[in-house]
Amino acid sequence: MYPAAEVSTFRLDAPDETADDVLDALKPIGDRKEIPRLLIDVISEYMAEYATESGTPVFSGGSYFRPLEPEAELTGEQRALDVVDSFATSISLALATLGFLRVYARSVRRDDLLKKIQRLEEITSVRLTAAMVGLLRSFAVNVFKPDSPEGNALLRTLNQTRQPGKAVLAELNRRLQPVRASLRDAVLGLSQDERLEDDDWLFECGFSWGTVAGAPAIETPEPIGEQPDGVAEAAPYLYFTVVAIDGIADLFSPRTRTLGLLNAEQQRLAQALQLRWDLTIGYWSVLARSPSGRWPLEDIPWLTTDDVESDYLSVSVTSVVLQELLSQQATDDDLTRMVGVLEELAERGRITRRATASDKAITLHFPGERLELVVTEPTDPETGEAIQLGPKMAWLVSDFAALLLKRTLRAAGLSRNIGARDRLVAVAEDALEHLWSRRIGKGEAAGLWDDPAQVFPGLDPVESPSWYMTERMIECLVMAARMVTRPPIIAPPLIEVASYQLAEADHLLSQYQLEASGTEGSAMHRTLLSIEEMLARSRGLHRERPGTALALVQRALRLLDQLAVAREDAQRIE
Repeated sequence: MYPAAEVSTFRLDAPDETADDVLDALKPIGDRKEIPRLLIDVISEYMAEYATESGTPVFSGGSYFRPLEPEAELTGEQRALDVVDSFATSISLALATLGFLRVYARSVRRDDLLKKIQRLEEITSVRLTAAMVGLLRSFAVNVFKPDSPEGNALLRTLNQTRQPGKAVLAELNRRLQPVRASLRDAVLGLSQDERLEDDDWLFECGFSWGTVAGAPAIETPEPIGEQPDGVAEAAPYLYFTVVAIDGIADLFSPRTRTLGLLNAEQQRLAQALQLRWDLTIGYWSVLARSPSGRWPLEDIPWLTTDDVESDYLSVSVTSVVLQELLSQQATDDDLTRMVGVLEELAERGRITRRATASDKAITLHFPGERLELVVTEPTDPETGEAIQLGPKMAWLVSDFAALLLKRTLRAAGLSRNIGARDRLVAVAEDALEHLWSRRIGKGEAAGLWDDPAQVFPGLDPVESPSWYMTERMIECLVMAARMVTRPPIIAPPLIEVASYQLAEADHLLSQYQLEASGTEGSAMHRTLLSIEEMLARSRGLHRERPGTALALVQRALRLLDQLAVAREDAQRIE
């Protein structure tokens, strides 16, 4: 659904306009008329599967939750807990489905099929609302003292120029003041912490791994069912923060606005999520970038406030900063720094360099980073004692290469600097080649992801697909398609050269048109008419595609020069 929603050449919602190569690829599941109907049935089944008998959407982590200790076994109650990954993915899926249904319904005449579409649209809209509410209740603000272990770790990360601690703290408070002030407005689904009013306290904000413990329920007229109490730690997790901001971004895409996919209540919730999106982007951008000297982001690997450092965390922070650069006018210096960070991460992750058999960097890809999911244990309302849910939980992330590719593609699409873009494209090509080599080679899952043994020595081959990794790769390929469809970089000097050459060619053409003799349809007349058409097209393109315009005008100038040579030869003969 995601490629069909985001890339026009893959669309499936208008059967008569579905591309032939898309139909060839999907031939095993039907023709241009059967494919949309099958999608409706499959998505309807999915919506029913991930909902309770009463219709309340389910966003549990299920088998993706892992025990922190391999020998432990998680309880059913733990696996049923909601997770931010599911909230964010559900937003993307729901928007893609609603857009598909809105367009497809225009070509449907059968009453039974129209009723199916209407029913699926209703339950998809409910799931979208529930996912938005879930993300709102997963937003977290962690407040701590500057001299606490968290504060010391944060200030150590930011102090790239060995300044006195008080100076670093004062500068950080100054730069975070807009974020601190705006947090007072984020009341929907968020418990306010009065310590935020005091500059003597530091803070961090973003999204936790699930619904935050103590997060208030959000009043909504939408029939989303019960809003379960949260148990997730009230602190941001970089991985889940990146997943959340990617999902939220889909709410504000041109397609969402053009098709009017959000109802009035969803627009209200989207505005609240937009505020959290802005706060998160602003906060992490302040931490990652410095107004002078080396950026903390350039000091790889990134160190979190709980003293965890990892190259994966550096890619995550890069993701947030790129979102901030995308929403503003990025400078050449910003992009040059980001290019250097992405290039170094590609080397450290053994994507652009060869890995040795005992290379520790391989663990970034397999088995991946194990993130501990801290739980705030609920209390028994009668005894007040904590209720133990089960053993410690973890979340395994092994998409370092895919995340790096996606961010490199985004940076390349953002860059208007030819040199920076070329370097980014080189990293992206290496990352794509690396990931393409990791496809499963045989069995029913051949062609899907992920088999790291294909590129890293010493690992056992894999034959079962990872839908987690395959979905990440689809996101990368969609991002690549977006980058390719963007207009080419315009070089102002090239526009100036094209303008000067156009002026020369126009002048020479006018001279030949004035002096030329011959009837309409003669060879001379046809040549001059062809030159005039070339120059007209060059003139129309010279600001948007100056390279193409220059090629056209140079071809016209060569033809004009051939006429001049022919005239000189004729004059010598006479």
